[in-house]
Amino acid sequence: MTAVRTRKVLDGGGVDAVLGAAEKHATEHGHRVVIAIVDASGRLLALRRTEGSQVASDQVAIDKARTAAIFVRPSREIERQVTDGRLGALALHGARALTGGVPLAVDGQVVGAIGTSGETPDEDEAVSLAGAAAQFSTREVPALGYAAAQVAVQAVAAAAAARGVAPVAAAVDAGGDLVYVWRPDAAQVASVGVATDKARTAAIYRRPSRDFELQASGGRPSALHLAGAVPLQGGIPIEVDGHVVGAVGVSGASSADEDQELAEIGADAGRRAASGASDRDAVHVPAREVEERFRLGGLLVDAEGYKVDAGRRTGPGAAEYHAAVVDVMRVVRGRAAVVTGGTLHAAREVAPGELRAESIDGGTAYELGEGDVLVVPAGVPHQFVDVSDPFLYFVTKVVA
Repeated sequence: MTAVRTRKVLDGGGVDAVLGAAEKHATEHGHRVVIAIVDASGRLLALRRTEGSQVASDQVAIDKARTAAIFVRPSREIERQVTDGRLGALALHGARALTGGVPLAVDGQVVGAIGTSGETPDEDEAVSLAGAAAQFSTREVPALGYAAAQVAVQAVAAAAAARGVAPVAAAVDAGGDLVYVWRPDAAQVASVGVATDKARTAAIYRRPSRDFELQASGGRPSALHLAGAVPLQGGIPIEVDGHVVGAVGVSGASSADEDQELAEIGADAGRRAASGASDRDAVHVPAREVEERFRLGGLLVDAEGYKVDAGRRTGPGAAEYHAAVVDVMRVVRGRAAVVTGGTLHAAREVAPGELRAESIDGGTAYELGEGDVLVVPAGVPHQFVDVSDPFLYFVTKVVA
């Protein structure tokens, strides 16, 4: 399976072409309007006023364009629903029920939208339609698809489970919109929104959300006024070939620092997936990268059917149960005591087929040292009850 995906986006020439065609139509018909172009996420790319346009029209034009982009349809359709009596459409998040917004599409894919405001609804829409009919250019960039977002978040889930914590992890696309979220049963309810906010901040500002927390706490409190930014560490961009394709946000681990560490693990897994890594490719991980992974603990390979983890423990962990995964462990450094078998005490589900518990009743204890290998079949509970600080080990997880 490959998670690689691309999307078309308007380039500078494309924006100019749409804007020029719309302005030409408006000028020829004597319309005094504001014209707005937005990307597929509804974020402003360009704005132009014709002579004599009303001041209020700039925001209205943006609202119309955003509605057409994010709902992938002309904004007229939303207005028609309201006019026909479906007043609930007025509550649609991000929508403005005003005619004049038209999507910009290439090969069936919406790459943005144009919105016009200042004259009658029909005249506004006519200007937008003229812009949308222009021959406009686009470019193709990497994108975060559902499969890669899932890989990123599940990497966080696996690392969090190994550490015995239960945060929420969220993956968003380049526009900061949610693609995939993991919320284990033990997670704080509030962490869903916070994790998404952190990821959105990292995506739309193209940098870790920690940068803004450091600014706010380091003498620049005005960083709190940056639009859409949440100055809390734990959001990390996912970058592919120089393009930020999305981000991962984590909230609710044992500390803010651990949120950050887990988000870094997820972002790295997402980058690998979004750049085309798959189980049919040979994967080479240089020694320096392996050592770096062991510094925090994290996935080295995340492919369909198996994972390889550079595990790091500094203390005992929760009892685990994998219904369909075999764990093959080899100790690299340190020692540990592991109990396998027995019965989970007060088990809780953290993901389909994945259980966690505080302890195991009964079972068999094993003392592990450097070079030892332990294989835990699918369906067998196991728990690290004592470990050195640190305890480093490779874990190969194979779907049974």
